[in-house]
Amino acid sequence: MHLSGDQTIKIMKILPKLTIDNLIQIPAGKVSLEGKLIVPENAKGLVLFSHGSGSSRLSPRNNFVAEELHQQKFGTLLFDLLTEKEDRKYENRFDIALLTERLLRVTEWVLDQPELKKLPIGYFGASTGAASALKAAAKMGIKIKAIVSRGGRPDLAMDILDQIKSPTLLIVGGEDYGVLELNQQAFNRLKSEKNIAIVAGATHLFEEPGKLEEVAHLAGNWFSQHLK
Repeated sequence: MHLSGDQTIKIMKILPKLTIDNLIQIPAGKVSLEGKLIVPENAKGLVLFSHGSGSSRLSPRNNFVAEELHQQKFGTLLFDLLTEKEDRKYENRFDIALLTERLLRVTEWVLDQPELKKLPIGYFGASTGAASALKAAAKMGIKIKAIVSRGGRPDLAMDILDQIKSPTLLIVGGEDYGVLELNQQAFNRLKSEKNIAIVAGATHLFEEPGKLEEVAHLAGNWFSQHLK
């Protein structure tokens, strides 16, 4: 079942004390983006996920992290940054400007929802999605309370890293060669509160046993500290 923005607002007004768990359509200019919104009762904050190239709201890794965040009373919004038609054009997956604009549109939509705008907002970006999260945060300023990058490409946002005000955690695999070095360079460029967590023995997708659990734990702790 797909719900419009108006329908979602109505549901939240009727059930303000219950868990929100809806498939939604989010207007983003000329297109509509499909997303999954889950907000546990007494949520401490809301984390928006910006997926990497070729990924979507169905990403098993990001959904795993989202489920762990729910256990810690964080709401999550996983959504498709591109429509199915747009995703067929390979170049769109690496169009950081376009992905950033989509994340900004979705953030503005969240801030327009009466039952969501009260929640502190964080970004979780993976791979190229981390670059769009960083660029969007630079534009949103203090409205974004925290950022977590998983195996991200913050180097694709190098020109604005010194403008970010949000506390930023870079999580990178110790065996993600090349990307590890790019994260270290980006970390040095950041001027906000920051940390870099190198997960020993992990490669780019954190597929090794226990490594994605470590990512979820690190992300949960970071959001717990800063989404207040």
